[in-house]
Amino acid sequence: MTFRDGALEGFRDAIPILLAVTPFGLVAGVSAAEVGLPVAHAVGMSYVVYAGTSQLAALQLLAVGSPFAVILLTTLLLNLRFALYSATLAPHVRGPAWPVRLWMAALMTDQSMALSTHRYATKPERGAKVAYYLGVSVPVWIVWTTAATVGVFVGAAVPDAWSLEFAVPLVFLTLWVLVLARGRGPVWWAGGVSAVVAIAARPLPFNLGLLLAAFAGLAAGVTAEALRDRRREPRAGSR
Repeated sequence: MTFRDGALEGFRDAIPILLAVTPFGLVAGVSAAEVGLPVAHAVGMSYVVYAGTSQLAALQLLAVGSPFAVILLTTLLLNLRFALYSATLAPHVRGPAWPVRLWMAALMTDQSMALSTHRYATKPERGAKVAYYLGVSVPVWIVWTTAATVGVFVGAAVPDAWSLEFAVPLVFLTLWVLVLARGRGPVWWAGGVSAVVAIAARPLPFNLGLLLAAFAGLAAGVTAEALRDRRREPRAGSR
């Protein structure tokens, strides 16, 4: 498979995601404007941060007057998942020079991670892994930043009846179904525990329930993974 073929395959697979990313980006832009950020900061946030979940979390925390330390810790924790994503994708994209890999890291999203790992696992014989990743990631970046910019300038004109905020959970529900469909036990434990804790801790101030749920889900996933690996180890003295 050529680079062009791989990129086109990635773009085709990303089209359903792009339809959901568009209103998600609009929500991010509208939220930045409503919080009162200057236009340059509101627009630049999507280009510099480029992490929708942490952007919305930070904006929500700003809106309720959360301390800077809480905002920083929340966004840092939410974005730590990209370190795990990088470790997962690294074996598949070792070919390009480091400047290209750096660019690829900057383009990484939940969407590119989910689609790329699914394709690498189900169709390893096709190759063109870097091309596929870029075929997904570049369109997502273009659509996200464009939609967020539009949201900053026309957010006030968007009717409330459109309920654009529904796009946020919709994007992640779509990805989560894909992950769970081919996930292992630790994935289910991480998702289940984080969901239960997030609901139970919802009344906590400053959206601290989100932090607690993330920590609990991570701990549950790591623990389940360690227990599974321990069960797989050969018993002492066995052959």
